[in-house]
Amino acid sequence: MSLADVPVSLMLLGIAAYIVLGGADFGSAFWSFTARGKLNREIREHTHRSMAPVWEANHVWLIFVLVVCWTAYPEVFGSIFSTLWIPLLLACLGIIMRAVSYVVGGVAEQRWVVVLSAVSSFIAPFALGTVIGAIVSGRVPVGNAQGDLFSSWLNPTSIMIGLVAVTVCAYLAAIYLAADAKRNGLDDLSEAFRKRGLLSGVIAGVIAAAGLLVLHNDAAMIYDGLDSGDGLVAVIVSAVLGILTIGLLWRRSYELARFCAAGAVVAVVAGWGFAQSPDILPGLSIDAAAAADNVLIGLLVSIAVGLMILIPSLALLYGLVLGGRFDPGGGWAGGEGVTKGAMSTLLPPGRRKVVIVLAIAGIGSAMTFISSGGAVLYVGVALVMAALAIGFVMLAVTLVTTATQD
Repeated sequence: MSLADVPVSLMLLGIAAYIVLGGADFGSAFWSFTARGKLNREIREHTHRSMAPVWEANHVWLIFVLVVCWTAYPEVFGSIFSTLWIPLLLACLGIIMRAVSYVVGGVAEQRWVVVLSAVSSFIAPFALGTVIGAIVSGRVPVGNAQGDLFSSWLNPTSIMIGLVAVTVCAYLAAIYLAADAKRNGLDDLSEAFRKRGLLSGVIAGVIAAAGLLVLHNDAAMIYDGLDSGDGLVAVIVSAVLGILTIGLLWRRSYELARFCAAGAVVAVVAGWGFAQSPDILPGLSIDAAAAADNVLIGLLVSIAVGLMILIPSLALLYGLVLGGRFDPGGGWAGGEGVTKGAMSTLLPPGRRKVVIVLAIAGIGSAMTFISSGGAVLYVGVALVMAALAIGFVMLAVTLVTTATQD
């Protein structure tokens, strides 16, 4: 892997994180919109309360991908945004409308808020899916607005990937919501979302399988990449994890199903990267599109420093959410069959361990900033990333090993 490959690899990780985390929020709006029967109100309340604490934070990954793209590959950024400004604008509007529905809706009682949330949650992932479809099918030529304004994203591959994105969002949301309901002791709700997860999982699998035929006819280069080498391995891994997720969901092992579903998504994104490499746009390789080495090094150092703040912060947030610390005191008013969780406090990591990690990060940062390149720079970046990973593990252990208060 060359230096030019590192930013695009980070972009793929960011896209995978956005689908796994942000996609579930878009999918939850679909289940809120389609809620019917005696659990109608409970389903809508549960979808809102489960996703509200992490809604804003999930979009950091979309911002991350955009910043890395325009800094590391400015020509690619300009080509994509000038050709695909319509679906990108639609996605932006969808995200804004989804936020509006959160702000004005709360635990929504008004039907128009539910509809607004559902429509926006369809538009955003579908539009972003069409953008990916335009890129993988080679319909974004290099240059300013060189692609067709409509056919670049309204084509079989783009529409197929847009539908896959919407379905996967609903699928992920059902799994996450089932796990959250089970944690709160809401067996009726967990069972309702389990059925929705099984149904949406089968539908997503069928659409994905049909999508391979679309790629074969409309995006031969990507299809060939997914049909051989590392791309094929990624497809197989994704299929195995997808089947395993359905099995875990069937057995009501919701927490394991949550991680297997996320792994399947990551494998798909990795397969896309393998299949499209070494080109990033038609006739433009990753090496040719990359900015100068000093820009890339500055970007990677900035990312490493930023991740030292972002990752522990997100780990703390998701740890609190998955640990039930944002659950409404054992359930919302009027809820039945809700167990009340005990208050608990965090056990901080040992002071010596913290000092060691900070020392590693400090040495790595010093080596990174004083070096002009070569082995010293790479060792410095590696030390910073190692300190980040150790800190992440320490924080995760802290969140797991809590002390219960009386």
